[in-house]
Parts: sequence; C-alpha cells; structure tokens
Amino acid sequence: MPNRDFHCYYVYILASKKNGTLYTGMTGGIDNRMEQHKLEMFEGFTKKHNVKNLVYLEEFQYVDDAMAREKKLKKWRRQWKIDLIEEENPQWRDLTEDWKGFMGNK
Repeated sequence: MPNRDFHCYYVYILASKKNGTLYTGMTGGIDNRMEQHKLEMFEGFTKKHNVKNLVYLEEFQYVDDAMAREKKLKKWRRQWKIDLIEEENPQWRDLTEDWKGFMGNK
C-alpha cells in the first residue's frame, strides 16, 4: 500500500441503468472496489441486480466522515438519491469511463 500524507475514502452510488436499481457503498479504494463490482466478485445484491455503473461519487479525507455520509444516504428516499445523481450526472454516465487505464479504458 502506498505511503500517503492523507487517505481518501469514497461514498458512491451504483445503478443498473438510468432510474434502475441503486446501491450505495463506501470504500477506501474506489478503483479496486469498482473492478470488484464490474467483475461481479461479490455475491449478493449488486451481482443479483446487475448493479455496476458508477453514477455518483463523493471523496472524503476521514473515514468517519465517509461512514457517516454513507449511513445518511442509505436512509434517504429513493427520489432524493435520484435527484442527487441527476444534479451531478444528468445522463447517468458510468463515471469509470473517464478513468484512463481502468479495465481497458483508453
């Protein structure tokens, strides 16, 4: 693991498609976590419902802040999450498409 002056933690929302099934999660390594979701390495909800498009992402320096935000978002109504996604990503694009080198992206 690289030695950094600070850590990054991420709260993210995945979708199966626009206005489809949503999943909210938190991780300390977004690139690895997205690869795991894309390759369906987790048994359970995301694999069962084909939820693997990263449509929303927030970054935090402190794990406690990220955990608190994830818990808050998980309690939100579905429409509030949709509004949050559409405010930042109105086309519901998979944000990993912008990551050079991620699973073959150029």
